[in-house]
Amino acid sequence: MTLADLLPLMPLLIVSATAVLVMLQIGVRRSHTVTATIAVTGLLLATLAAALMMSATNQQVTPLLIIDQYSLFFTVVCCAAAMFIVILSYPYLARLDDDKDEYYLLLVIATVGAIVMVSSNHFVSTILGLETLSMSLYGMLAYPLHSKESAQHPLEAAVKYLVLSAVSSSFMLFGMALIYAQTGTLAFSSLIDLNSNAVSLSDSYAIVGLLLLISGMAFKLSLAPFHMWTPDVYEGAPLPATAYLATIGKTAMFVVLLRFVVMSEALRYDAVVIVFSLIAALSILAGNVLALLQNKLKRILAYSSIAHMGYLIIAVIASYFAASTISIEAVTFYLLAYMIMSLGAFGVVSVVSSSEKEFDLVSDYQGLFWRDPWLALIFTGMLLSLAGIPLTVGFIGKFYLFFAGVESALWPLLLVLVVGSGIGLFYYVRIVYHMLLPVPTSPQFPSATGERLGSYGVLTILFLLLLLLGVYPAPVMALIETVSAFI
Repeated sequence: MTLADLLPLMPLLIVSATAVLVMLQIGVRRSHTVTATIAVTGLLLATLAAALMMSATNQQVTPLLIIDQYSLFFTVVCCAAAMFIVILSYPYLARLDDDKDEYYLLLVIATVGAIVMVSSNHFVSTILGLETLSMSLYGMLAYPLHSKESAQHPLEAAVKYLVLSAVSSSFMLFGMALIYAQTGTLAFSSLIDLNSNAVSLSDSYAIVGLLLLISGMAFKLSLAPFHMWTPDVYEGAPLPATAYLATIGKTAMFVVLLRFVVMSEALRYDAVVIVFSLIAALSILAGNVLALLQNKLKRILAYSSIAHMGYLIIAVIASYFAASTISIEAVTFYLLAYMIMSLGAFGVVSVVSSSEKEFDLVSDYQGLFWRDPWLALIFTGMLLSLAGIPLTVGFIGKFYLFFAGVESALWPLLLVLVVGSGIGLFYYVRIVYHMLLPVPTSPQFPSATGERLGSYGVLTILFLLLLLLGVYPAPVMALIETVSAFI
């Protein structure tokens, strides 16, 4: 490997070096503030490096990784989101009665796995990135295990995620093995040259392999009917780890799914289209209906994420039938919007909570508008954006998804999208309604101390992005249109 091959890997190398520095810092002298600062600095440098390289990099680095504008775009998104989560984690973990530094090490290593995943066009690099991400997440989900004042049940959440993640990985590996038996290669594009390949088995191998692979990815994305783990894991895990799993974990996996579907032309098989359509419809309806029954914010956001992943699958289906790249652009923009909305929603809950006590009930936020108007305004913006209300990034994202479905004439799925969005509006507005009620005598949220100012800054940035991209998305859409041509 030459220097020319290493330069495109600069963001990945910077994040890897950050993990090493955090490890050395822990070994030399433990300091919560210094460790968090190193993590933030490294992730910021990686974000800037990927952004600067985006316009002039398009290179296949070994058969496993492709560093193009599309992968660099999501490298920027993942590194920036990871940096925000570190800042949100700092006040949350400040009073944890246990060592805090290893959490940041796990988070940075998980980001290494996410970068590898968004740069993958080969099954080997996909598994390497996925397992690097997953192994770190197991530790993050169970991190407050030894704390005497742990707010939830982190061990239960981590074990559930570990067991079901292992099951989903086995599905994916078996599917990859069947595709390899059919094609003789593990590249995403292997199915395109199926007819001219020397290895020739029946199409059934490819179809069954694809369905197994899709099932494994659906587990990771918590798509119905593979969603059972999601609300329990979200509820039991510490808030910053839940935010990481819900945003970066799902975004990286969805980029892999989109690139694989586009490069392999998997949707040319009718069986795959039918399975995708059923998963999308079931995810939208199940996610929104089950969210109506919840009284805990993390469980509401868990079921909400199931529905949002279902919305995205509609555009994935449309990507094969559409004549233009509007479907890929819709998926890309909606993933960015989902990252902003979910990170903002989890961030608000994280700011008022700590490792000692999490304010997770909807009733806990009664009167928030009168106690902390700015925080309530940000939370309202995030919830209304998740519901798809105009002048927010969520509305623009949902509009593009709908437009992609119209172009491909996916009318039944679009009807499900409209019905699901209508149902979703109710449980989002219910939270806003509670925030407008009179202030109760208890509980009282902690005030904005110095250690929380960074978190308020992150939430302000996310809120401004939510409004800016909702009112004037043209520059970002122009960038997305450019990078989407590389997938």
